[in-house]
Amino acid sequence: MTSNPLLELASLGQSVWLDYIDRRILSDGTLDGLIQNDRLAGLTSNPAIFEKAISHGVAYSDAIAHLVRKGMRVGDLYQQLVVDDIGRAADRFMPVYESSGGRDGFVSIEVSPLLARDAAATLIEARKLWSVLSRPNIMIKVPGTREAIPAIGRLLREGINVNVTLLFSVGRYVEVLGAYMNALEARQSAGLPLAGIASVASFFLSRIDVKVDAALDLWASKGDIDAAAAHALRGQAAIASAGFAYRRFQQSISEPRWRALQAAGAMTQRLLWASTGTKDPRYSDVKYVEALVAADTVNTLPLETLAAYRDHGRPVARIDEAMQSGSAVMHGLTQLGIDMHEIDNSLEQEGIEKFIKPYQSVLHALQSFGASA
Repeated sequence: MTSNPLLELASLGQSVWLDYIDRRILSDGTLDGLIQNDRLAGLTSNPAIFEKAISHGVAYSDAIAHLVRKGMRVGDLYQQLVVDDIGRAADRFMPVYESSGGRDGFVSIEVSPLLARDAAATLIEARKLWSVLSRPNIMIKVPGTREAIPAIGRLLREGINVNVTLLFSVGRYVEVLGAYMNALEARQSAGLPLAGIASVASFFLSRIDVKVDAALDLWASKGDIDAAAAHALRGQAAIASAGFAYRRFQQSISEPRWRALQAAGAMTQRLLWASTGTKDPRYSDVKYVEALVAADTVNTLPLETLAAYRDHGRPVARIDEAMQSGSAVMHGLTQLGIDMHEIDNSLEQEGIEKFIKPYQSVLHALQSFGASA
């Protein structure tokens, strides 16, 4: 295996997962090549990814036609297509899961985005997906809304792996971390094993900078004394937030509470850096990889970001820089009147809506296909 920057991340304690799936990469050798040559260690998906895969191209046409002829309802048809792809991907990653002792090799599937604030319905769908896929290296993605946190805890207590997604604030991350430890302690009290329970907390990055940079640009456009300060803070909010989250993670695993769980076989709930594709062309195309190389974390990359990092990444553990600069960045934003709590809440709702729209779009496309069949 020829060395490249992606391989070097593993030696620094960070796993690389792919934030993409398409039936074509499961069939043409692309995914197998990434696993073998780049040590790709997992895969994440979401409704927007599946909307692009299913609606834009012909890779799914035969399968859709077959399921339509069987009289399958649109919602069930969509879920069948998704489950088929996720199951095939999980099988490809099973050797990674086994060789890593259940630490990597996971493939994530998301519950319907329509359920983001409905804990009871989330539990029903998550259990169904877990049962249908019936593989130990599946993670069920559940949005980390306050309403869904009870469902996240319940699923973990039941032994279902959870990828907690759409996290934007450190405060909500701390709630999720608490729910994870509470769930493990509940299993321990019930005499259930902790080994094999896996979870990640997916902290979304580039969307934070998009939102904060827009507010900073508004300040800079005024041309007053704060304009230079606003300009200097562009592109720093996401990395600063991630640094705070990682510091809280480090604190949690140094505490006696965690050490007791670890001694009983528990694995850490790793932070997963998500939304890592650079959206502002003024920034490096590997901005959200370079700055957040850290032990015991995952970075999930779109195909183009993965290719860019393979080409010109510089793997060095830089998370300390993010942790050290975070306080100054957040202080500067506060001085300009930028309310990160308000921004985080807005991003959470926008994140839900950004998954609802493609979900509804693909259902509409499938409905149209069925009507014309």
